[in-house]
Order: sequence, then structure tokens, then C-alpha cells
Amino acid sequence: MASPPRIERIVVVDAVDAYLRSVASETSRGVLAPSTQRSYVRDLREFQSLVGDRVVLDEIEGPDVDDVLVEYQATPDRRYSPGSARQRPPGRSAATVNRFRQSVSRFFAHAVRHGWVQVDPFQLASPPARSREPLRSARTALSASAARALLDSTERADDEAPRVDQDLAQRNRLLVALLLVLGPRVSEVVRTDLDDLVREPHETRWRIRGKGGVPRTVVLSPPLAEALATYTGDLRPRLAARRPDNPDTAQALFLTWRGRRMDAQGVRDVVRRATARMPEEYRRDATPHALRHTTATVLVAHGWDVKVVAELLGHASIATTNVYLDRIDGELAAAIRAHPLSGPRESTG
Repeated sequence: MASPPRIERIVVVDAVDAYLRSVASETSRGVLAPSTQRSYVRDLREFQSLVGDRVVLDEIEGPDVDDVLVEYQATPDRRYSPGSARQRPPGRSAATVNRFRQSVSRFFAHAVRHGWVQVDPFQLASPPARSREPLRSARTALSASAARALLDSTERADDEAPRVDQDLAQRNRLLVALLLVLGPRVSEVVRTDLDDLVREPHETRWRIRGKGGVPRTVVLSPPLAEALATYTGDLRPRLAARRPDNPDTAQALFLTWRGRRMDAQGVRDVVRRATARMPEEYRRDATPHALRHTTATVLVAHGWDVKVVAELLGHASIATTNVYLDRIDGELAAAIRAHPLSGPRESTG
């Protein structure tokens, strides 16, 4: 019989340092997104501060985890600095606490595998709280007509740049269309390289490097393929010429007007400007993540199987995809009208 692994009595600060080194390694290999790494660093450093640097990790028990979570929830969000124009909330939301909880839980799962603790204390902690916050409209799906209006708004954007050489209408048109039609994550868009796109006479494929390093391949529709060809054949070479010696410029699909790879904030800015140009009856704030919700909601509403939508979005489980399916106005009423028992009663004889 194999003996149980020997427990290493490692203190919290050393364990967190070691874990974050492994997180940095996974990020450099493309397994984790940089934004995920930043969340883990922020959450684990705060956990370290709350529980104490020199506490032996194996001595932390379930009630200790509960105490840390309660203290974390009661602590004001550090993003709201004194004197900030943003209003400081009394504590952290249930959703923020659950994100923190997930970060620390994954840290302890790593600790179990490496023999730093005998038992994961999260198995003995209280279950996570349910978030009862209202939906943020900026993150919810657009209707099909609003999504069409957003696409149309990018067609009228040729005059948005102050100078001709800064005209990014081709790039923005392609970017918004990809976000709406295929629903990629922002991280997947900004790390896309030219080599990730395979163009053949009758088909263009995009190999998306997804979350957790899991790739998926999607085929671009003819309009998307045409928009890609227009951007890469005209504007992108001019942008890349601004940084001819930068290897990242040579590879990146989406570039800024200065010739650098676009980042997530740049993508959010493009979406914000595009939504501001929508007709007033459809206009509202929307994030790139809301466009991802829109992809899922519109496709399912038009009869796509949720399993196919999950594959398109890169979800490992259709349960995750179901979270993305926002209610569509009129859908319930239409379903009731089409109910097989809602029509006139047939005579039985």
C-alpha cells in the first residue's frame, strides 16, 4: 500500500509566492489569460494579508476560511480610493466575494496536489452566497434588431477619424462584426495572430486560442471573410509599417493606429464608440461581453441548438451557455401562442 504524501509545513507567504509563479508560467504558455493572472495575484495577495504571512497553511481550517470571507466582504473595495469621484460601497458584492472565493479555492486545490495541506479547508467552509444583484444592462444582450443597428453603425463610421491616416473604420467594422457574429472573448480577439486565420478560395477559418489553452476553429461567413480581406489587404499593412521592427506587430491581427497590438481596453473603446452611433431608439451602453451574450441569445432564439452555441463560444458545459441566454422580449408570449394545447379544441366525436 502506498503511504500518504508527506505534508510540507509551508507558511502562507511562501505558498502564495510558489502558486503565483505557477500561474505566471501558465500565463506565459497561453494557458491562462493575463487578466486571469491579475485577478489571482490581487485575490491571493489580499488573502495573504487577511490570514497572515507566517501562518502555516496546513493549520487553516474551514471556520478560518469563513472568517476570511466575512472580513473580505466587509472591507471596502480598494479600487475606490479616498476622494475618488466614484462612490465607495459599504462592502463588496456577493459576486465579488464569490470570485475571490474561487481564486482562493483553486489555490488550495493546488496546495492539496503539492502536499502543502492534508485537507482542503474549503470542503469544510460554508457554501458560497448567491448573488442577488440586478443585471447590469451594459452586460446584457442586445435584441436582434439592436444588434443589426450596431452593425449598421460601423458602416457609417468613415468620418470618425480626425486624419485620413488614422481612419480605422475598416478595423472597427471587422472587430464589431466578429464580436457580434461569433461571440469571442476579448482576450481571444486581442491575442489573435495572422497565422490563426487560414484563408482558402472558398473558406476562411479562424483558429481561436480559447480559455485554458483550449483551441476551437470557426468558419467565417462570406461577409466576415470579405471584411477581413479588406482590412488585411489595405489598412493593416499601413498600420504595421509604423512598427516595422516589432515582432508583435508583424504577427498581431488587430493593431492600433500607432501600429501596436490592440489591448482589451482598446476593444472596449471601439464598442463604446460604435454603440454611441446607434439610432437613439436602440442606443444603450454595451460591453464586448454583452455582444457575446447577444451572439448566444440571438442564435438560440433563431433555432440553433444550445450545444452548437456552446461550441461556438468555447464553453466546456452548456450550463455555462445557459447563463448567457438573456430573456428576449416577446419570446414567452410567442411560445404560449405556439403551445400545442393552446389552439381550438378538436371535436372527439
